Amino acid sequence: MSNVTIISHNITEIFIVWGILMSNYNIVVTSAFGLEACVKRELKELGYDSLRTEDGSISFVGDERDIAICNLWIRSGSRVLIKLAEFEAGTFEELFQGVYGIDWQNIIPKNGKFTINGKSARSQLSSVPACQSVAEKAVIKKLQTRYNIDRFQKSGERFIIRVALNKDMASVTLDTSGDPLYRRGYRRAIGEAPLKETMAAGIIELSYWNRDRLLLDPCCGSGTFLTEAALMAKNIAPGLRREFDFEKWSFFDSHSLKEERERAEALIDRDFSPKLYGSDIDAKVIELAKENAAAAGVADCIDFSCKPFSDVVLPCDYGVCITNPPYGERMGSLSDIEKLYGDFGRLFSRNDTWSAYFLTSHEGFEKLYGHKAVKKRKLFNGNVKVDLYQYPGRRPPKP
Repeated sequence: MSNVTIISHNITEIFIVWGILMSNYNIVVTSAFGLEACVKRELKELGYDSLRTEDGSISFVGDERDIAICNLWIRSGSRVLIKLAEFEAGTFEELFQGVYGIDWQNIIPKNGKFTINGKSARSQLSSVPACQSVAEKAVIKKLQTRYNIDRFQKSGERFIIRVALNKDMASVTLDTSGDPLYRRGYRRAIGEAPLKETMAAGIIELSYWNRDRLLLDPCCGSGTFLTEAALMAKNIAPGLRREFDFEKWSFFDSHSLKEERERAEALIDRDFSPKLYGSDIDAKVIELAKENAAAAGVADCIDFSCKPFSDVVLPCDYGVCITNPPYGERMGSLSDIEKLYGDFGRLFSRNDTWSAYFLTSHEGFEKLYGHKAVKKRKLFNGNVKVDLYQYPGRRPPKP
């Protein structure tokens, strides 16, 4: 087993002292492609340094309190993982031995509901189902060294094990979040082509918007941009109202999470009222947006209205527009969508103090808008490739 690297500490030692002595772990916060810089900036704002950036992830060394903080506060990241091991796996035998080398019997209880999620890129072991099967067999074999049973009921708390292969190197991580971080718990209803909350938060962070500037979304749909902006403006932790897998693990000291939840509640700026405006031509989705904002506890922060874009006016100078307009098969005919893009360009060309950001998969957007974007960033909303067209306006004068 000399080719297997156990991350940070011997796994057995980690879990024996959990709750008695704070242990350090290699914590990995994953992100959608293109949002790594947003996650890194959030981690720095939370006080973390010595951050390592890779495609789709930011990692650092921390303890169980840091796991709680990241799950509660990260807005644009996807998941919070603990990296357990890293090793070469050019064959199924190497994969089996590497996974078997982790002390799963000190992590997963007898009735633990464990699943293996796999992925493979540029590796000899290219069949993901086969890799998952081998990894699961290795976990079961290791658990049987303690529990001496043939079949595991998997009726208890959930453990999501992630095995990722890249260039014949395997990385094994344990998912502390469970459900992805975009599931804040407030979106009780969604419209067509929903924008993930984490993606919306990342785009807001990439923009010129701050809580003292007016934010407009004239194609607001179910209100994700505006609800996320309201959470930011009020300093509400995005994970405050949801549960995480790690808090149900019997060996995890829940005291840290309890303290951090109480701290997050105390940090909410309940008296601040941001200027957030959303509109859409569809009355039904406006009602959905209102329901979602109410579920998030920010209904009083956002002014929603049902109206076509032709009725939208810019109510002040130095505002910010962030929107995910219809594109592809979302709604309407192609001619209507392309006319809308032209209307965008005409409205915002009248006031160069406004900053405008458009997320769309339509590759002809700039031509229809009438101006080339100052910057274009490639992103993925789920499996859909989209571009963020950025038109920053003049910055407000300093007071």
